[in-house]
Amino acid sequence: MSVKVEKLEGNLAKLTIECSAEEFENALNRAYLKNKKQIMIPGFRKGKAPRSMVEKMYGAGVFYEDAANDLIPDAYEKALEDEACKDLDIVAQPDIDVTQIGKGEPFIFTAEVTLRPEVELGQYKGFDIEKKTAEATDEELETELNRVREQNSRMIDVDDRPVQDGDIAVIDYEGFCDGTAFEGGKGENHELTIGSHSFVDTFEEQIIGHNIGDEFDVNVTFPEEYHSEDLKGKPAVFKVKVNNIRFKELPELDDEFAGEVSDFETLDEYKEDLKKNIISRKQAELDNERRDEILKKAVENAKFEIPEKMIDFQARQMVNDYAQRLQMQGLSMDMYMKYTGQTMESMTEQMKDQAKMRIENSLVLDAIAKAEGIEVTDEDLEKEISRMAESYQIEPEKMNEYVTDAEKDNIRKDLAIQKALDLIAE
Repeated sequence: MSVKVEKLEGNLAKLTIECSAEEFENALNRAYLKNKKQIMIPGFRKGKAPRSMVEKMYGAGVFYEDAANDLIPDAYEKALEDEACKDLDIVAQPDIDVTQIGKGEPFIFTAEVTLRPEVELGQYKGFDIEKKTAEATDEELETELNRVREQNSRMIDVDDRPVQDGDIAVIDYEGFCDGTAFEGGKGENHELTIGSHSFVDTFEEQIIGHNIGDEFDVNVTFPEEYHSEDLKGKPAVFKVKVNNIRFKELPELDDEFAGEVSDFETLDEYKEDLKKNIISRKQAELDNERRDEILKKAVENAKFEIPEKMIDFQARQMVNDYAQRLQMQGLSMDMYMKYTGQTMESMTEQMKDQAKMRIENSLVLDAIAKAEGIEVTDEDLEKEISRMAESYQIEPEKMNEYVTDAEKDNIRKDLAIQKALDLIAE
């Protein structure tokens, strides 16, 4: 196999990759073996016709497409390891074009690739951007205390009064539209917090005043922007039964509460610690906002041109990452798109602005890291792998075994970029 590289305008390059006639012949044979079980030729049992007879019957090129699809991926990957490609920093999937294909001839195809653009840095240090100091307000402290009280609340069953606002009503329900039960409109022993507005229209308000054992109708109208096309703007009736009524009992704010939820003996000490945590969290947010502002200025001062294919590739990767996160939460991408009415194409298009910003930031920080001679040591890499191991709750030695050399290279690049951001922020 041989490779020729031609640099093109607009951060593009064309790789001309030639595979030998023998390699193509082997690919043709693999294509025949893959497909022969489905081929019927008069005078032969199904799947038993020799390749020569199949090609005579259907034409010499009958297996060309499958052979090309078999040959191209490996040939492309091997070409990238060739000496001619060692300086190419490819940032998107290639555009493939077959230029020569024929029995007994070398197989030749081209791969047009998008290259990482060069960055001409402008000013990236010495920006006069104020560093703000965070403070904790009384309202923020009260919100945090109430959050902890909620976490340490206990549920009390109620059997001597009807449902009130703020209660948790345990209900069975089934929804009907135009007299027909609709998909997703049924539940049993569902815990509904009254006043949470998690159910449609005035559903929750109509539960108030009912006692355990009551069975009744709840009338609602779905909003015009509802995710289900069949229910948008339509009236519906829910058959509801109240099975139980509960309410949250919050602990009193006193020294005993502080001792139970913290290592402090008094409420005042606990409040002071919460206040410090609020300030620390807000300070981190302010520092990140400042860093974002500094990076934005550095990007604005730099000169570079991002190829559209690079943005498309990044946007698709972001959609794929989002799909993986959904899957971890038990929701498939197909279900998500059904609920939201989106498509892969529309989601990719929506991601493009964010993708462009990510690429801009990465390109400029990478250029700063090189300009400043920033290096990532083996110790830096080990610390990051240990941090990853801790987050996954496995031993650092095991994590080090799992991480491939290519992944370690990517980690080094990410750490260098982070160091560059630290540098311009400081």
